[in-house]
Amino acid sequence: MSALQYRIKTFFQYKGLIKELVSRDIKLKYRRSFLGYVWSVLNPLLIMIVMTVVFSAMFKKNIENYPVYLLCGRMMYDFLTASTNGAMRSVTGNSALLKKTYIPKYIFTISKVTSCLIDFVFSLGALFIVMIVTGAPFHVEMLFLPLVIMQIYIFCCGLGFLLAQFHVFFRDIQYIYKAITTAWMYLTPIFYPLEQLPGSLQFLIKAFNPMYYYVSQFRDLTLYGRFPGPRIFWGGWIIAFIMLFIGIWAFQRNKDKFILYI
Repeated sequence: MSALQYRIKTFFQYKGLIKELVSRDIKLKYRRSFLGYVWSVLNPLLIMIVMTVVFSAMFKKNIENYPVYLLCGRMMYDFLTASTNGAMRSVTGNSALLKKTYIPKYIFTISKVTSCLIDFVFSLGALFIVMIVTGAPFHVEMLFLPLVIMQIYIFCCGLGFLLAQFHVFFRDIQYIYKAITTAWMYLTPIFYPLEQLPGSLQFLIKAFNPMYYYVSQFRDLTLYGRFPGPRIFWGGWIIAFIMLFIGIWAFQRNKDKFILYI
């Protein structure tokens, strides 16, 4: 049995544990919450309303259906930050359990990203509500949204693995990453049109910002009712799997040292 076959077999052996961990994360998030799962819809709605009031005066004339435009970008960015921040602490946060019994450490990282994915799916209800209220049409192309969601999920798993192994050795990475994600948000056309930036900056964002690929695809399918161009579509998959490969390689390379630092 090859190493890859062994890892795949091990993964399926622990799929029940992943399910339990995901269920635990979701229950903990909404425990003692009066609104419960409804908050997954209300939270993006409230953020969208505030940001629309703030930025619509500047960008509304240049963007078709600004509330939907804004919410598409914000939801993707929120999934990125929530999933990768959770994944970053996935190993150190389960140190007590890892010291008592053998469990593949990547299980905890995958479960964190997956629980955020489920929360993201819940939040799609907010998008549908905004589309109905603003009179935005529901395009048949929206049936391809799972392809875009799968891309960003794979990307976040890879980045999560990379951050998780960094966090074991360098706890300060959480503060550095917070600064990075703040800059990342402003360098992603979430609340402004990319065309308003200088040409050189537009080029850099299109070439080196992974979130540009995922947000653009999401908007193409949802807001504009068109399938993304081949560069954006295939580029999103390539970036996702490159990030997954880098994350798995770094995680596997250092996983045996984790027990000495957690």
